[in-house]
Amino acid sequence: MRLMDRRTVVAAGAALASSAIARTASVGEYPMPAQTTNLFLLENLEDASRTKDLAESDRNALRAVADWIKTFVVSPHKDLGRAGPVCPFVPVAWEHKTLWLAAERSAGRNAPDVIQLIDSYKRLLLAAKPVEGDDANYKSIVVVFTDLPAAKAKDFFSGVLQQIAVRSYADDGLVMGPFYEGNDGTAIYNPNFRPFTSPTPFLLMRRAVISDWKFFLNNEDLLKLWARRYGESAVEALADELRRLPWQARRD
Repeated sequence: MRLMDRRTVVAAGAALASSAIARTASVGEYPMPAQTTNLFLLENLEDASRTKDLAESDRNALRAVADWIKTFVVSPHKDLGRAGPVCPFVPVAWEHKTLWLAAERSAGRNAPDVIQLIDSYKRLLLAAKPVEGDDANYKSIVVVFTDLPAAKAKDFFSGVLQQIAVRSYADDGLVMGPFYEGNDGTAIYNPNFRPFTSPTPFLLMRRAVISDWKFFLNNEDLLKLWARRYGESAVEALADELRRLPWQARRD
């Protein structure tokens, strides 16, 4: 699993309104450009001086998601269907300080508003260092919608994201996935395990990687874009997976 919903819908964000560096804030090994006052590393959320400007409800929601990441996402799980943590990306992003959380409100925002917010976060993530190399693949932003009821999360995310998922992947090489209580997305290796059920609805935004094809098998548009993006490497990735299947072992 790569912390994405199997349907690979894309969602998001928050208005970070400056094209220049309005306030440079060091948020870890790789500093974020532009305004960063509403972006927090996991460890920032335990520092009262960093979170003093947040409303209590927003602060509590961010901490709930951070605790869920620390206790569930970065750990192995017996029902996952494979070895390793629930998400293999998050422990590395946490270590490299390239995993940021932000608090947003859904009330009063229509679909065009949310799309505009998504675009602002996309620009922020793409501009964040590192922009190249393997480490760039671990940059992630988690946008927590602190006032969004779980019962409304599916419609909230999918209604907007159907319009931008393909474009975001094709143009920017970004994938995003919604998390909320009741999310029926399942783990790749165990259809009975649902790892996308966070305590507060949020959207994860991250860089695309070659192994994302496993999430695109039922989405023809995204699978074609994946094949174009990776070319021969895509064929090699599929071949490597096929060699591990039982039918190959029986031929030996």
